Amino acid sequence: MNDTLPATAVTPFVLRSDANAVATLTMNRPESINALSSGMIDALQVELDRIAADPNIRVVVLAAAGKHFCAGHDIAEMQSHRDEAWLAGMFGRCNTMMQTLTRLPQPVIARVHGVATAAGCQLVAQCDLAIAADVARFALPGVNIGLFCSTPAVAVGRNVPRKFAMEMLLTGDMIDAPTALARGLVNRVVPAAELDATIAALAEKIKGKSAVAIRLGKETFYRQVEMGLAGAYVQAGETMTCNVLTEDAAEGMSAFTAKRPPNWPNR
Repeated sequence: MNDTLPATAVTPFVLRSDANAVATLTMNRPESINALSSGMIDALQVELDRIAADPNIRVVVLAAAGKHFCAGHDIAEMQSHRDEAWLAGMFGRCNTMMQTLTRLPQPVIARVHGVATAAGCQLVAQCDLAIAADVARFALPGVNIGLFCSTPAVAVGRNVPRKFAMEMLLTGDMIDAPTALARGLVNRVVPAAELDATIAALAEKIKGKSAVAIRLGKETFYRQVEMGLAGAYVQAGETMTCNVLTEDAAEGMSAFTAKRPPNWPNR
């Protein structure tokens, strides 16, 4: 894919590092504030697809190089492609990538520092969990340049109460990390120096649970949350039935009864 940056042939858009069953994906275009260009979107999709098929990965951390998390879509690239088919294709691939974060069997934690604006804020909202440095800031500023943040609003509007989401969308104003926490956009706010340790501890806790239960539970949570009450209970009941019949659940219940730590068969 074309990109506005000259170094695409030699510099990976996304760096992946695996350690102790945790895959860290680092967006690697700090000079453009890790803008979601075509190249960045496609690179993230490739890595997410690889992780989805990798049973050795239990948790994913989405991080970013440089001083900031992500400034959203690449405005310069969009200016150079004022073509309906190209734009529709780019936004379509971005939508698919965002939904892949939700469909991934592994939980995804956003590691947020600096600014996360527009589609960058969307990335934060789309991840299962988000830990932010106390200096992080968030905005949906598209309205300031005549581009209402309609696609970011999908994810943010499913995390943040409607009135707060609309305020971000209509004003384009920045909110600080404590405000993002209070409104439900992030799970925790910690000093920047403690960001990695906090995420590592959270990942370690998740890794101690049954991978089967987490996969089934994550899939069902996102499916049922879009349903009406009756349909949601049907969906959840079916998943609970399947979950109870797994080897992991049998081991977990036996361990609970015997008052011992579980030894997951499908770790």
